[in-house]
Amino acid sequence: MSEAKKKVTVLDYGSGNIRSAVRALEYAGAEVTLSAKAANVLECDGLFVPGVGAFAAVMKALREVGALQWIGRRIAGGRPVLGICVGHQVLFEEGVEHGIRTRGMGEWPGVVELLDAPVVPHMGWNTVTPPADSKLFAGIESERFYFVHSYAVQKWEFDVAQPKMKPPAVTWSEHGVPFVAGVENGPLSALQFHPEKSGEAGAQLLRNWLATL
Repeated sequence: MSEAKKKVTVLDYGSGNIRSAVRALEYAGAEVTLSAKAANVLECDGLFVPGVGAFAAVMKALREVGALQWIGRRIAGGRPVLGICVGHQVLFEEGVEHGIRTRGMGEWPGVVELLDAPVVPHMGWNTVTPPADSKLFAGIESERFYFVHSYAVQKWEFDVAQPKMKPPAVTWSEHGVPFVAGVENGPLSALQFHPEKSGEAGAQLLRNWLATL
C-alpha cells in the first residue's frame, strides 16, 4: 500500500505566476491546493508561500487576505511553512527598497537590502553553500539553483536565547556579496531562489521538504 501524499497548500494571495509552483510540488509527489482560504492554509501538512515583486507590496497583500495571522499560527503550532523568494524575505525584520523601510514578519533578525553587486538583478543559476546538517539540501549540496532577485539579507545575526536551543541552519550564496539563500528553523524554512524553476535539483529539494512534513 503506497504512502498517502502530503497535502500542501500554495498560498494564493495575488503573487505572480504560481502555477509553476503547483506543478513542481505535484511533480515532487504532493497533493496540492491553490488557496487563500483559512481552512486550507491552517489544516494542510505544509504551507508554501510564494512571493514576487516588492517587499512592501507582498506584505500588504499578505495582510489583506489575513495570511500574516495564519502563517504566525502555523509557526507557533509547529506546522511546516516554506517561503520562497519575497516569501522568504518577508520573514525577516525589515525590507529597504528605494529608501523606504517596511516592517516584515520578524521571525528572524535581518534587513533585506539591495545587493552590492556589479549587476542587479541577480538572475540565473548559482551554487549555494548549505550547512552539514541541512535537510533541504541533502544529496544536492553541489547543485545549482535558479535565482531572480535584486535584494537579499546580507548579514545574519541570530542570538540563541537558550544555550540548548538549536540555531537555524543557514545556507549562503554569493552575487557581488554573500547573502542568505536559505534558512531551516524547525517548522519554518525559506529560500531566496526558486526551487520550482530549478529543474531536477529543485524537485529533489521539494521532495526533501515533503519528507519532513
